[in-house]
Amino acid sequence: MTIETIWHTTAWPILKLLGALSLSLLAANLVETLNWTRFLARFARPLIRAGHMQDIVGASFSMAFFSGMAANTMLSEAHQQGRLSDRELILANMFNSLPTYFLHLPTMIFVTVPFLGRAAAVYVGMTLGAAILRTLGIVVAGRVLLPLLPEGCVECQLPEHGPTWREALLKSWKRFKKRIVKICLITVPIYAAMVALNSWGAFAAAERFIADNLSFMSWLSPKAASIVVFGMAAEFTAGLAAAGALLNAGDLPQKEVVLALLLGNLLSTPMRAFRHQFPYYAGIFKPALAMKLIVHNQSFRAASLLVVGVGYYYLG
Repeated sequence: MTIETIWHTTAWPILKLLGALSLSLLAANLVETLNWTRFLARFARPLIRAGHMQDIVGASFSMAFFSGMAANTMLSEAHQQGRLSDRELILANMFNSLPTYFLHLPTMIFVTVPFLGRAAAVYVGMTLGAAILRTLGIVVAGRVLLPLLPEGCVECQLPEHGPTWREALLKSWKRFKKRIVKICLITVPIYAAMVALNSWGAFAAAERFIADNLSFMSWLSPKAASIVVFGMAAEFTAGLAAAGALLNAGDLPQKEVVLALLLGNLLSTPMRAFRHQFPYYAGIFKPALAMKLIVHNQSFRAASLLVVGVGYYYLG
């Protein structure tokens, strides 16, 4: 690999990732230190009370509409301080799937509409429905698995008045310096390993293997199955291009196209999520915990997509 290749594929992306992580860490520390979690938690109060969740979970949920990294950093800080158990952390991380979805919603709309036309509304609507289903499912799970908080204690763990901006900045900077070194020592080698595996074709080979062994897709026509294969063997837009061509030519009905895209999404996302999420998750959480969170998150996401897909297959 040339120096230019290393810069573009590894060094520059790592610098951007560490920059984003640093800003997220500082923002999360400031929000906590200035006591803004009380304010942010109010937006999600009905949901977190119904799910027996703490104020920090509601604050993270609200923050996730603007920055997924900052939201996860808030959860990591609370977990390290002993304010969140492992179970609460896993549920809170999955609880944030709806706001995280909304972060990517504009891009999804602008990408799918040119290819699919009116069918884009059905596809996007189903993925949105799956995200809502996940959030409601976590509320139910929290209600069953977590102890009931005392009435009125959604915000009671926080003081009424936070420090001044100067005090908050100084405290946040001290906490930031302790965390950022550890983050760099973990994130950089993991990211470099992911780049190396990708350049050696490990992820592409895994995706091709899965795409070549889709015998369970016999319920789909060969043309619809090609949408799934394109979506897995290449990027998501490749599946969209194949779907758009078949849909516009009248070779496939809308229902089959949408189901094929949904299946391609379901099968390809875990591998890509690991490739893109693990480096920065491992910087925010401990590597073993990061892997645990990704596995739970992707399993729950796959289950929700499967539910809406089966519902659309029989009722759509």
